[in-house]
Amino acid sequence: MPSPRPVGSITRGTTNPNRLRRVDRWLLGTHRRLLTSGPAPMLVDLGYGATGTTTAEWHARVRAVRADAQVVGLEIDPDRVEAARPMSRPGLTFARGGFEVPLQGGGTARVIRALNVLRQYDEGEVPAAWATLRDRLDPDGIVVDGTCDELGRLGSWVTLGREGPRTLTLSWRVRELAVDRPPSVVAERLPKALIHRNVPGEPVHRLLADLDEAWSRAAGWAPYGARQRFLAAVDTLAAQHAVIGGRERWRLGEVTVPWTLVAPSGGPGETGRPEAGQRE
Repeated sequence: MPSPRPVGSITRGTTNPNRLRRVDRWLLGTHRRLLTSGPAPMLVDLGYGATGTTTAEWHARVRAVRADAQVVGLEIDPDRVEAARPMSRPGLTFARGGFEVPLQGGGTARVIRALNVLRQYDEGEVPAAWATLRDRLDPDGIVVDGTCDELGRLGSWVTLGREGPRTLTLSWRVRELAVDRPPSVVAERLPKALIHRNVPGEPVHRLLADLDEAWSRAAGWAPYGARQRFLAAVDTLAAQHAVIGGRERWRLGEVTVPWTLVAPSGGPGETGRPEAGQRE
């Protein structure tokens, strides 16, 4: 009996070594307990692209803190799966699959990392994709859905639990910020659920506008370097909004806020499943 057709579409597949190092660093720094407690965690890299490089890098980084972690790279394109398989090693495998996240024995995942995947879909397809991925989590699991630039220096991601979206994290290479490149440049790399919502009246637009204003007000810190200016700006932002975490993360160019602070007006919804006739 043939395997069911994977849910999703083949996307561009562009990738680069170390492109996802920022999200990996964040995951290990803020969710280490999730990776180190309980049985050996199953981690899924969904839509790793033309090569398995970033999946192999993730495996190495996670194995440094959890030696029995299992990482599976999933791609819809069978040619990409075959190209990546020579990189397989203990704890790292590659297989064909999409949003349905097929795992041996019908297992569930502790973490599903889906970077630069939904960016290539329509915004209206996000709720069903999120719901399908959330169904494939173990009780403590999370989905990380986000976007970054080609070198991994600018990006953002949404963290979802089984109940729905929890947080939005924004990430910059701080030393690249300048007067003509303020923090709102990250709008170019917002997740699909938010990238079209950076318009007046939407919560994410207000957050980025407030961050730019705080950056402008922190200009006096510029002689001490971009990092000190950024820290001052986030201090100001944290006085206005519920910023999660502290200066240890901010120093790395990360700002995390509750999803409720940026959730789009009127959507995208947080429920829904692929229906008959929907693109697969």
